[in-house]
Amino acid sequence: MDKQNIISKNLITKGWSDDQKYELTTDNGSKYLLRISPIERYETRKELFSLLKKAAALNIPMCEPISFGVCNDGVYILMTWIDGVDAEPVIVTYSTSQQYALGILAGKILRQIHSIPAPSAQEDWYARFSRKADNKIKNYRACPLHFDGADAFITYIQNNRNLLKNRPQCFQHGDYHIGNMMLENNKLIIIDFDRFDFGDPWEEFNRIVWTAQASPSFASGQINGYFDGTPPLQFFRLLAFYIASNTLSSIYWALSFGQKEIDTMMRQSQEVLSWFHHMQTPIPSWYQNPQQANFI
Repeated sequence: MDKQNIISKNLITKGWSDDQKYELTTDNGSKYLLRISPIERYETRKELFSLLKKAAALNIPMCEPISFGVCNDGVYILMTWIDGVDAEPVIVTYSTSQQYALGILAGKILRQIHSIPAPSAQEDWYARFSRKADNKIKNYRACPLHFDGADAFITYIQNNRNLLKNRPQCFQHGDYHIGNMMLENNKLIIIDFDRFDFGDPWEEFNRIVWTAQASPSFASGQINGYFDGTPPLQFFRLLAFYIASNTLSSIYWALSFGQKEIDTMMRQSQEVLSWFHHMQTPIPSWYQNPQQANFI
């Protein structure tokens, strides 16, 4: 795209990314998404661009990558524009059957994303995530904020580390939940691969907490769509493990963002505890298997 064809450049302020994001409009009416990162992130952004190309080649509904390079402000990725609406605030306007059907689609899309393999030199998952879990527990205990029931999470993590052994690894979106999805003409679009990583594909469900809060039907559909039916119990045991570790880290993460985020994460910790009955059951209370989802 010749930059002299750009007639407007509007800053996008929503989202958690440190990138500068712009909506570009050209003189022929076409729109694009421009993301600019600090030049120090050149290698990471180069890798992301390559992975986005692989994802787009799988026909995953997403902002498709167009070009990558260096500009005065850093390193950029130019992508196609999604002219839709954020899925999270509007999902409740859909019927429960529609929410579930969109969740099924989200699960199938995620399975496609996970077909992209991790590098062969990736560190063993058991060693890597055990270390990460230890750090999360250590940081939580050192944090000045604590919540009722945290010991149930810590005990579950300590007693179920063996679940991490021999897990496969793949490309991960890194932040896969309804807040990073859009609806364009009632079609689901996945956005913001900014936190991409490589790891256990089932770890990707650790953000389903946000989705379940917005729509239990969508969240149930996402799980069932991913597995094309009811998942094995081992999945739920690992889901509880990953959500437990994520909940611990969310408390000290929130400290940097002020009281509003602290309050959100404290409330969420109690909601998660109730879903898993204080970690006495690995299947969250909101989950509906395909037989229970009789509104389809």
